[in-house]
Amino acid sequence: MIRYHDQEWGVPVHDERRLFEFLILEGAQAGLSWATILRKRAAYRRAFDGFEPARVARFTARRIQKLLGDEGIVRNRAKIEAAVTNARAFLAVQREHGSVDVWIWRFVAGSPRQNAWTSPRRVPAETDAARALSRELKARGFKFVGPTICYAFMQATGMVNDHTTDCFRWREVRRLARRGR
Repeated sequence: MIRYHDQEWGVPVHDERRLFEFLILEGAQAGLSWATILRKRAAYRRAFDGFEPARVARFTARRIQKLLGDEGIVRNRAKIEAAVTNARAFLAVQREHGSVDVWIWRFVAGSPRQNAWTSPRRVPAETDAARALSRELKARGFKFVGPTICYAFMQATGMVNDHTTDCFRWREVRRLARRGR
């Protein structure tokens, strides 16, 4: 958790595969702790072919059944099926808009929102932007993309900087966002 916080959480992500990875991992996290998902991340990468959306979109019922036996991941049929459904929807967004990156970042007007929370208790579980993203994803057929999951996705991918102002990463992530990284 410390390494993830110190190196990854809140850093703007513009890589399509990594955006897909976070979308799947955040959905898998529903009802569980993020620490559980981080411990299973390597197994998820193996099980979901490096989070290549085109590969995951081709998963068959047989492959889904095999994943239900994979102790390295969350063995929840609805979440596994959602990952396949989401891969197909992800590819549809790519075809329609040319890039999921550009399309999804429009929910924050193309640049990270720089929040200035003074306490973790002040950080919301969802926002208007997360609710809008959730509505749009659901309308496009995505699953496990409620507003809380979408806000966690936005935090993880740096669409919002929710490090508290007393955290050393708040300034670092803010600088990264200004440089466009």
